Amino acid sequence: MSETHLPGNREDRDRSVSAVAAPPDRHRNLVQWTARLVAVLAVSLSLFQLYTAGITALTALVQRSIHLGAILSLTFLLKAPFKGARKDKLTVWVLMDWILVLASVTCTFYICYNLTDIFERQGDWLQSDLAISIIGTLLVLEACRRVIGLVMTGICLAAILYAHFGPYMPELIIHKGYSIERIATTLWLTTEGIFGLPIGVAATFVFVFVLFGAFLESTGGGNFFIELAYSITGRFSGGPAKTAVVASGFMGSVSGSAVGNVVATGSFTIPMMKKVGYRPHVAGAIEAAASTGGQLMPPIMGAGAFLMAEFTETSYLTIVKVALVPAIMYYVTVLLFVHYEAKKYGLEGQPRENLPRAMKVIREGLHFIIPVLILIYVLRANYSPMMAGFVAVLSTVAASLAANSIRWATSGRRYPSDDPDRLSLAQFGLRELKQTLGALEKGARNAVMVSVACGAAGIIVGMVTLTGMGLKFSSLVLDLSFGIEALAILLIGAASLVLGMGLPVTASYIVLATLAGPALLDMGVPLLVTHMIVFWYSQDANVTPPVSLASFAGAGIAGANPMRTAFTSWKLAKGLYIIPLIMAYRPLLGMGENYELLHWEVAFAMVTTTLGLVAFASALERYFIRRATWLETGLFTLGAAGLFWPQAWGDLLGGLAFMTAIALQKFRKNVFSESARK
Repeated sequence: MSETHLPGNREDRDRSVSAVAAPPDRHRNLVQWTARLVAVLAVSLSLFQLYTAGITALTALVQRSIHLGAILSLTFLLKAPFKGARKDKLTVWVLMDWILVLASVTCTFYICYNLTDIFERQGDWLQSDLAISIIGTLLVLEACRRVIGLVMTGICLAAILYAHFGPYMPELIIHKGYSIERIATTLWLTTEGIFGLPIGVAATFVFVFVLFGAFLESTGGGNFFIELAYSITGRFSGGPAKTAVVASGFMGSVSGSAVGNVVATGSFTIPMMKKVGYRPHVAGAIEAAASTGGQLMPPIMGAGAFLMAEFTETSYLTIVKVALVPAIMYYVTVLLFVHYEAKKYGLEGQPRENLPRAMKVIREGLHFIIPVLILIYVLRANYSPMMAGFVAVLSTVAASLAANSIRWATSGRRYPSDDPDRLSLAQFGLRELKQTLGALEKGARNAVMVSVACGAAGIIVGMVTLTGMGLKFSSLVLDLSFGIEALAILLIGAASLVLGMGLPVTASYIVLATLAGPALLDMGVPLLVTHMIVFWYSQDANVTPPVSLASFAGAGIAGANPMRTAFTSWKLAKGLYIIPLIMAYRPLLGMGENYELLHWEVAFAMVTTTLGLVAFASALERYFIRRATWLETGLFTLGAAGLFWPQAWGDLLGGLAFMTAIALQKFRKNVFSESARK
């Protein structure tokens, strides 16, 4: 769910207080007290979010302001203002950070304390309202600069300047312009700006699921999913690579972070892939492409999925339902590329005796599966995603405590009561408490980036709404695409690539949905399909050069060239570009207003699209059951194009071309086999 900081880009800037080198004695107290404050603030925020998710809900503006106040405070305590600034020494920059923390608390508390008055004097603002609004907006911009970078900060500033200097803009985007007072108060004192829908989703649904992922990881759920994937796929050709794909699917379904997935699973799978013969850049690329799919895989698909449910006024369960089949298709595509790579280079799997047994892994890690099943059940029972996340967190804590208690109780059989390795009841309880508090702190830390991104995105959305820029941009897309739906979708894909160079995927989705989404709606694309297309394309920054965040993270672990890794991951993740385009023409998401999946047209679309993806991967890799000739490659290409084409004659032509290519492959294989026997 959380969007991890950019590896190799802002690591120095993102150093936490606890991660700095051991400070001199005279400054140690400063570091310790700051670390304690961070821990208390993070744990308190997590407990507050759980309380409001499952016990008592608060007014939207109050909930969002408290959440943002805590997030801004954590940002200024954890993130250095610039590269090289020290947090382990009392400097003017440390003092400035404490002033910013105080300002963050003041500006957000101002909303809570004056909530009724703010509602009553809408438009008739006091000087204090204006001052607080300006300071609060500047605080969000500074947090955005520290956490995300200058690009998104620049876009936010450009949106504000555009709102103010509207009369001086070119004819295409001109508008009447708005005063500083109108802009600042809209952004800070209403739910149309910073405290709009993006931060609203981050402060409710997203946070509890980030917390859920943190508890799973802290209790060993990450290792369980990796072991399970390894036990299933390890014996096949290119076993470790297929393990990476499956494990990233498992992890992504509960974490929703591509870069976080790479770091979590890649530290295990990438060395395994290199050990069996995968080239370093290929190993890093496979992990990056697989981890990107994690943000597309239900039941937890990243912050964008919760935003999509709100934007489309659709239940989250419906989002999960329609997203499942395309996500599986994406992973099928990645697995095909991995399989062909393994076959071409003779990379075999591991012997069965060297692999963990799946049933043993499931038996030992059953308590990690139970919370996920409970989560799905609660969603199916039509409870809100907030309540589902709340129940999932509590069930994770309960399941982990029960499993650990059983292990502790049975450890007496191995250890005598006087054995120093045998934990006392008090020691056991203290260990579990520390683990729980650690997960609460980690969840809040992990939520910092996505919440800051959503707050900053609120500036963009607020200014787009205020100025009517969305309609202007939509008209521009319509004009450039000449009313051709496929061309409009490709233009949106290109725009997402440009935005992805500076924006995290959640922010990219929000901007694209606000600006470009209306163009597809005007062309007759259904609302949910439109948002699903935009959501898919917003993920491409993870694997698409020149800015390929997940690829760069994979390259760092693999010790490979970052750009070479990025281009390889781009090839492996081609389903990310093809499947959204097909969504617009075939009912991959379901039929009718309720998006029913049990329909023959849906089944037919799934079959033809899957076969098309197989043909496409075979053409690109020039391999099916053996290396393909140029004639076979051409037939695979024709087969893919025909099967993707949304008409019956295309399916027929594509199917014939695909089967002909397979027949030629089998014929050549039999001929060579016969020659070898002779």
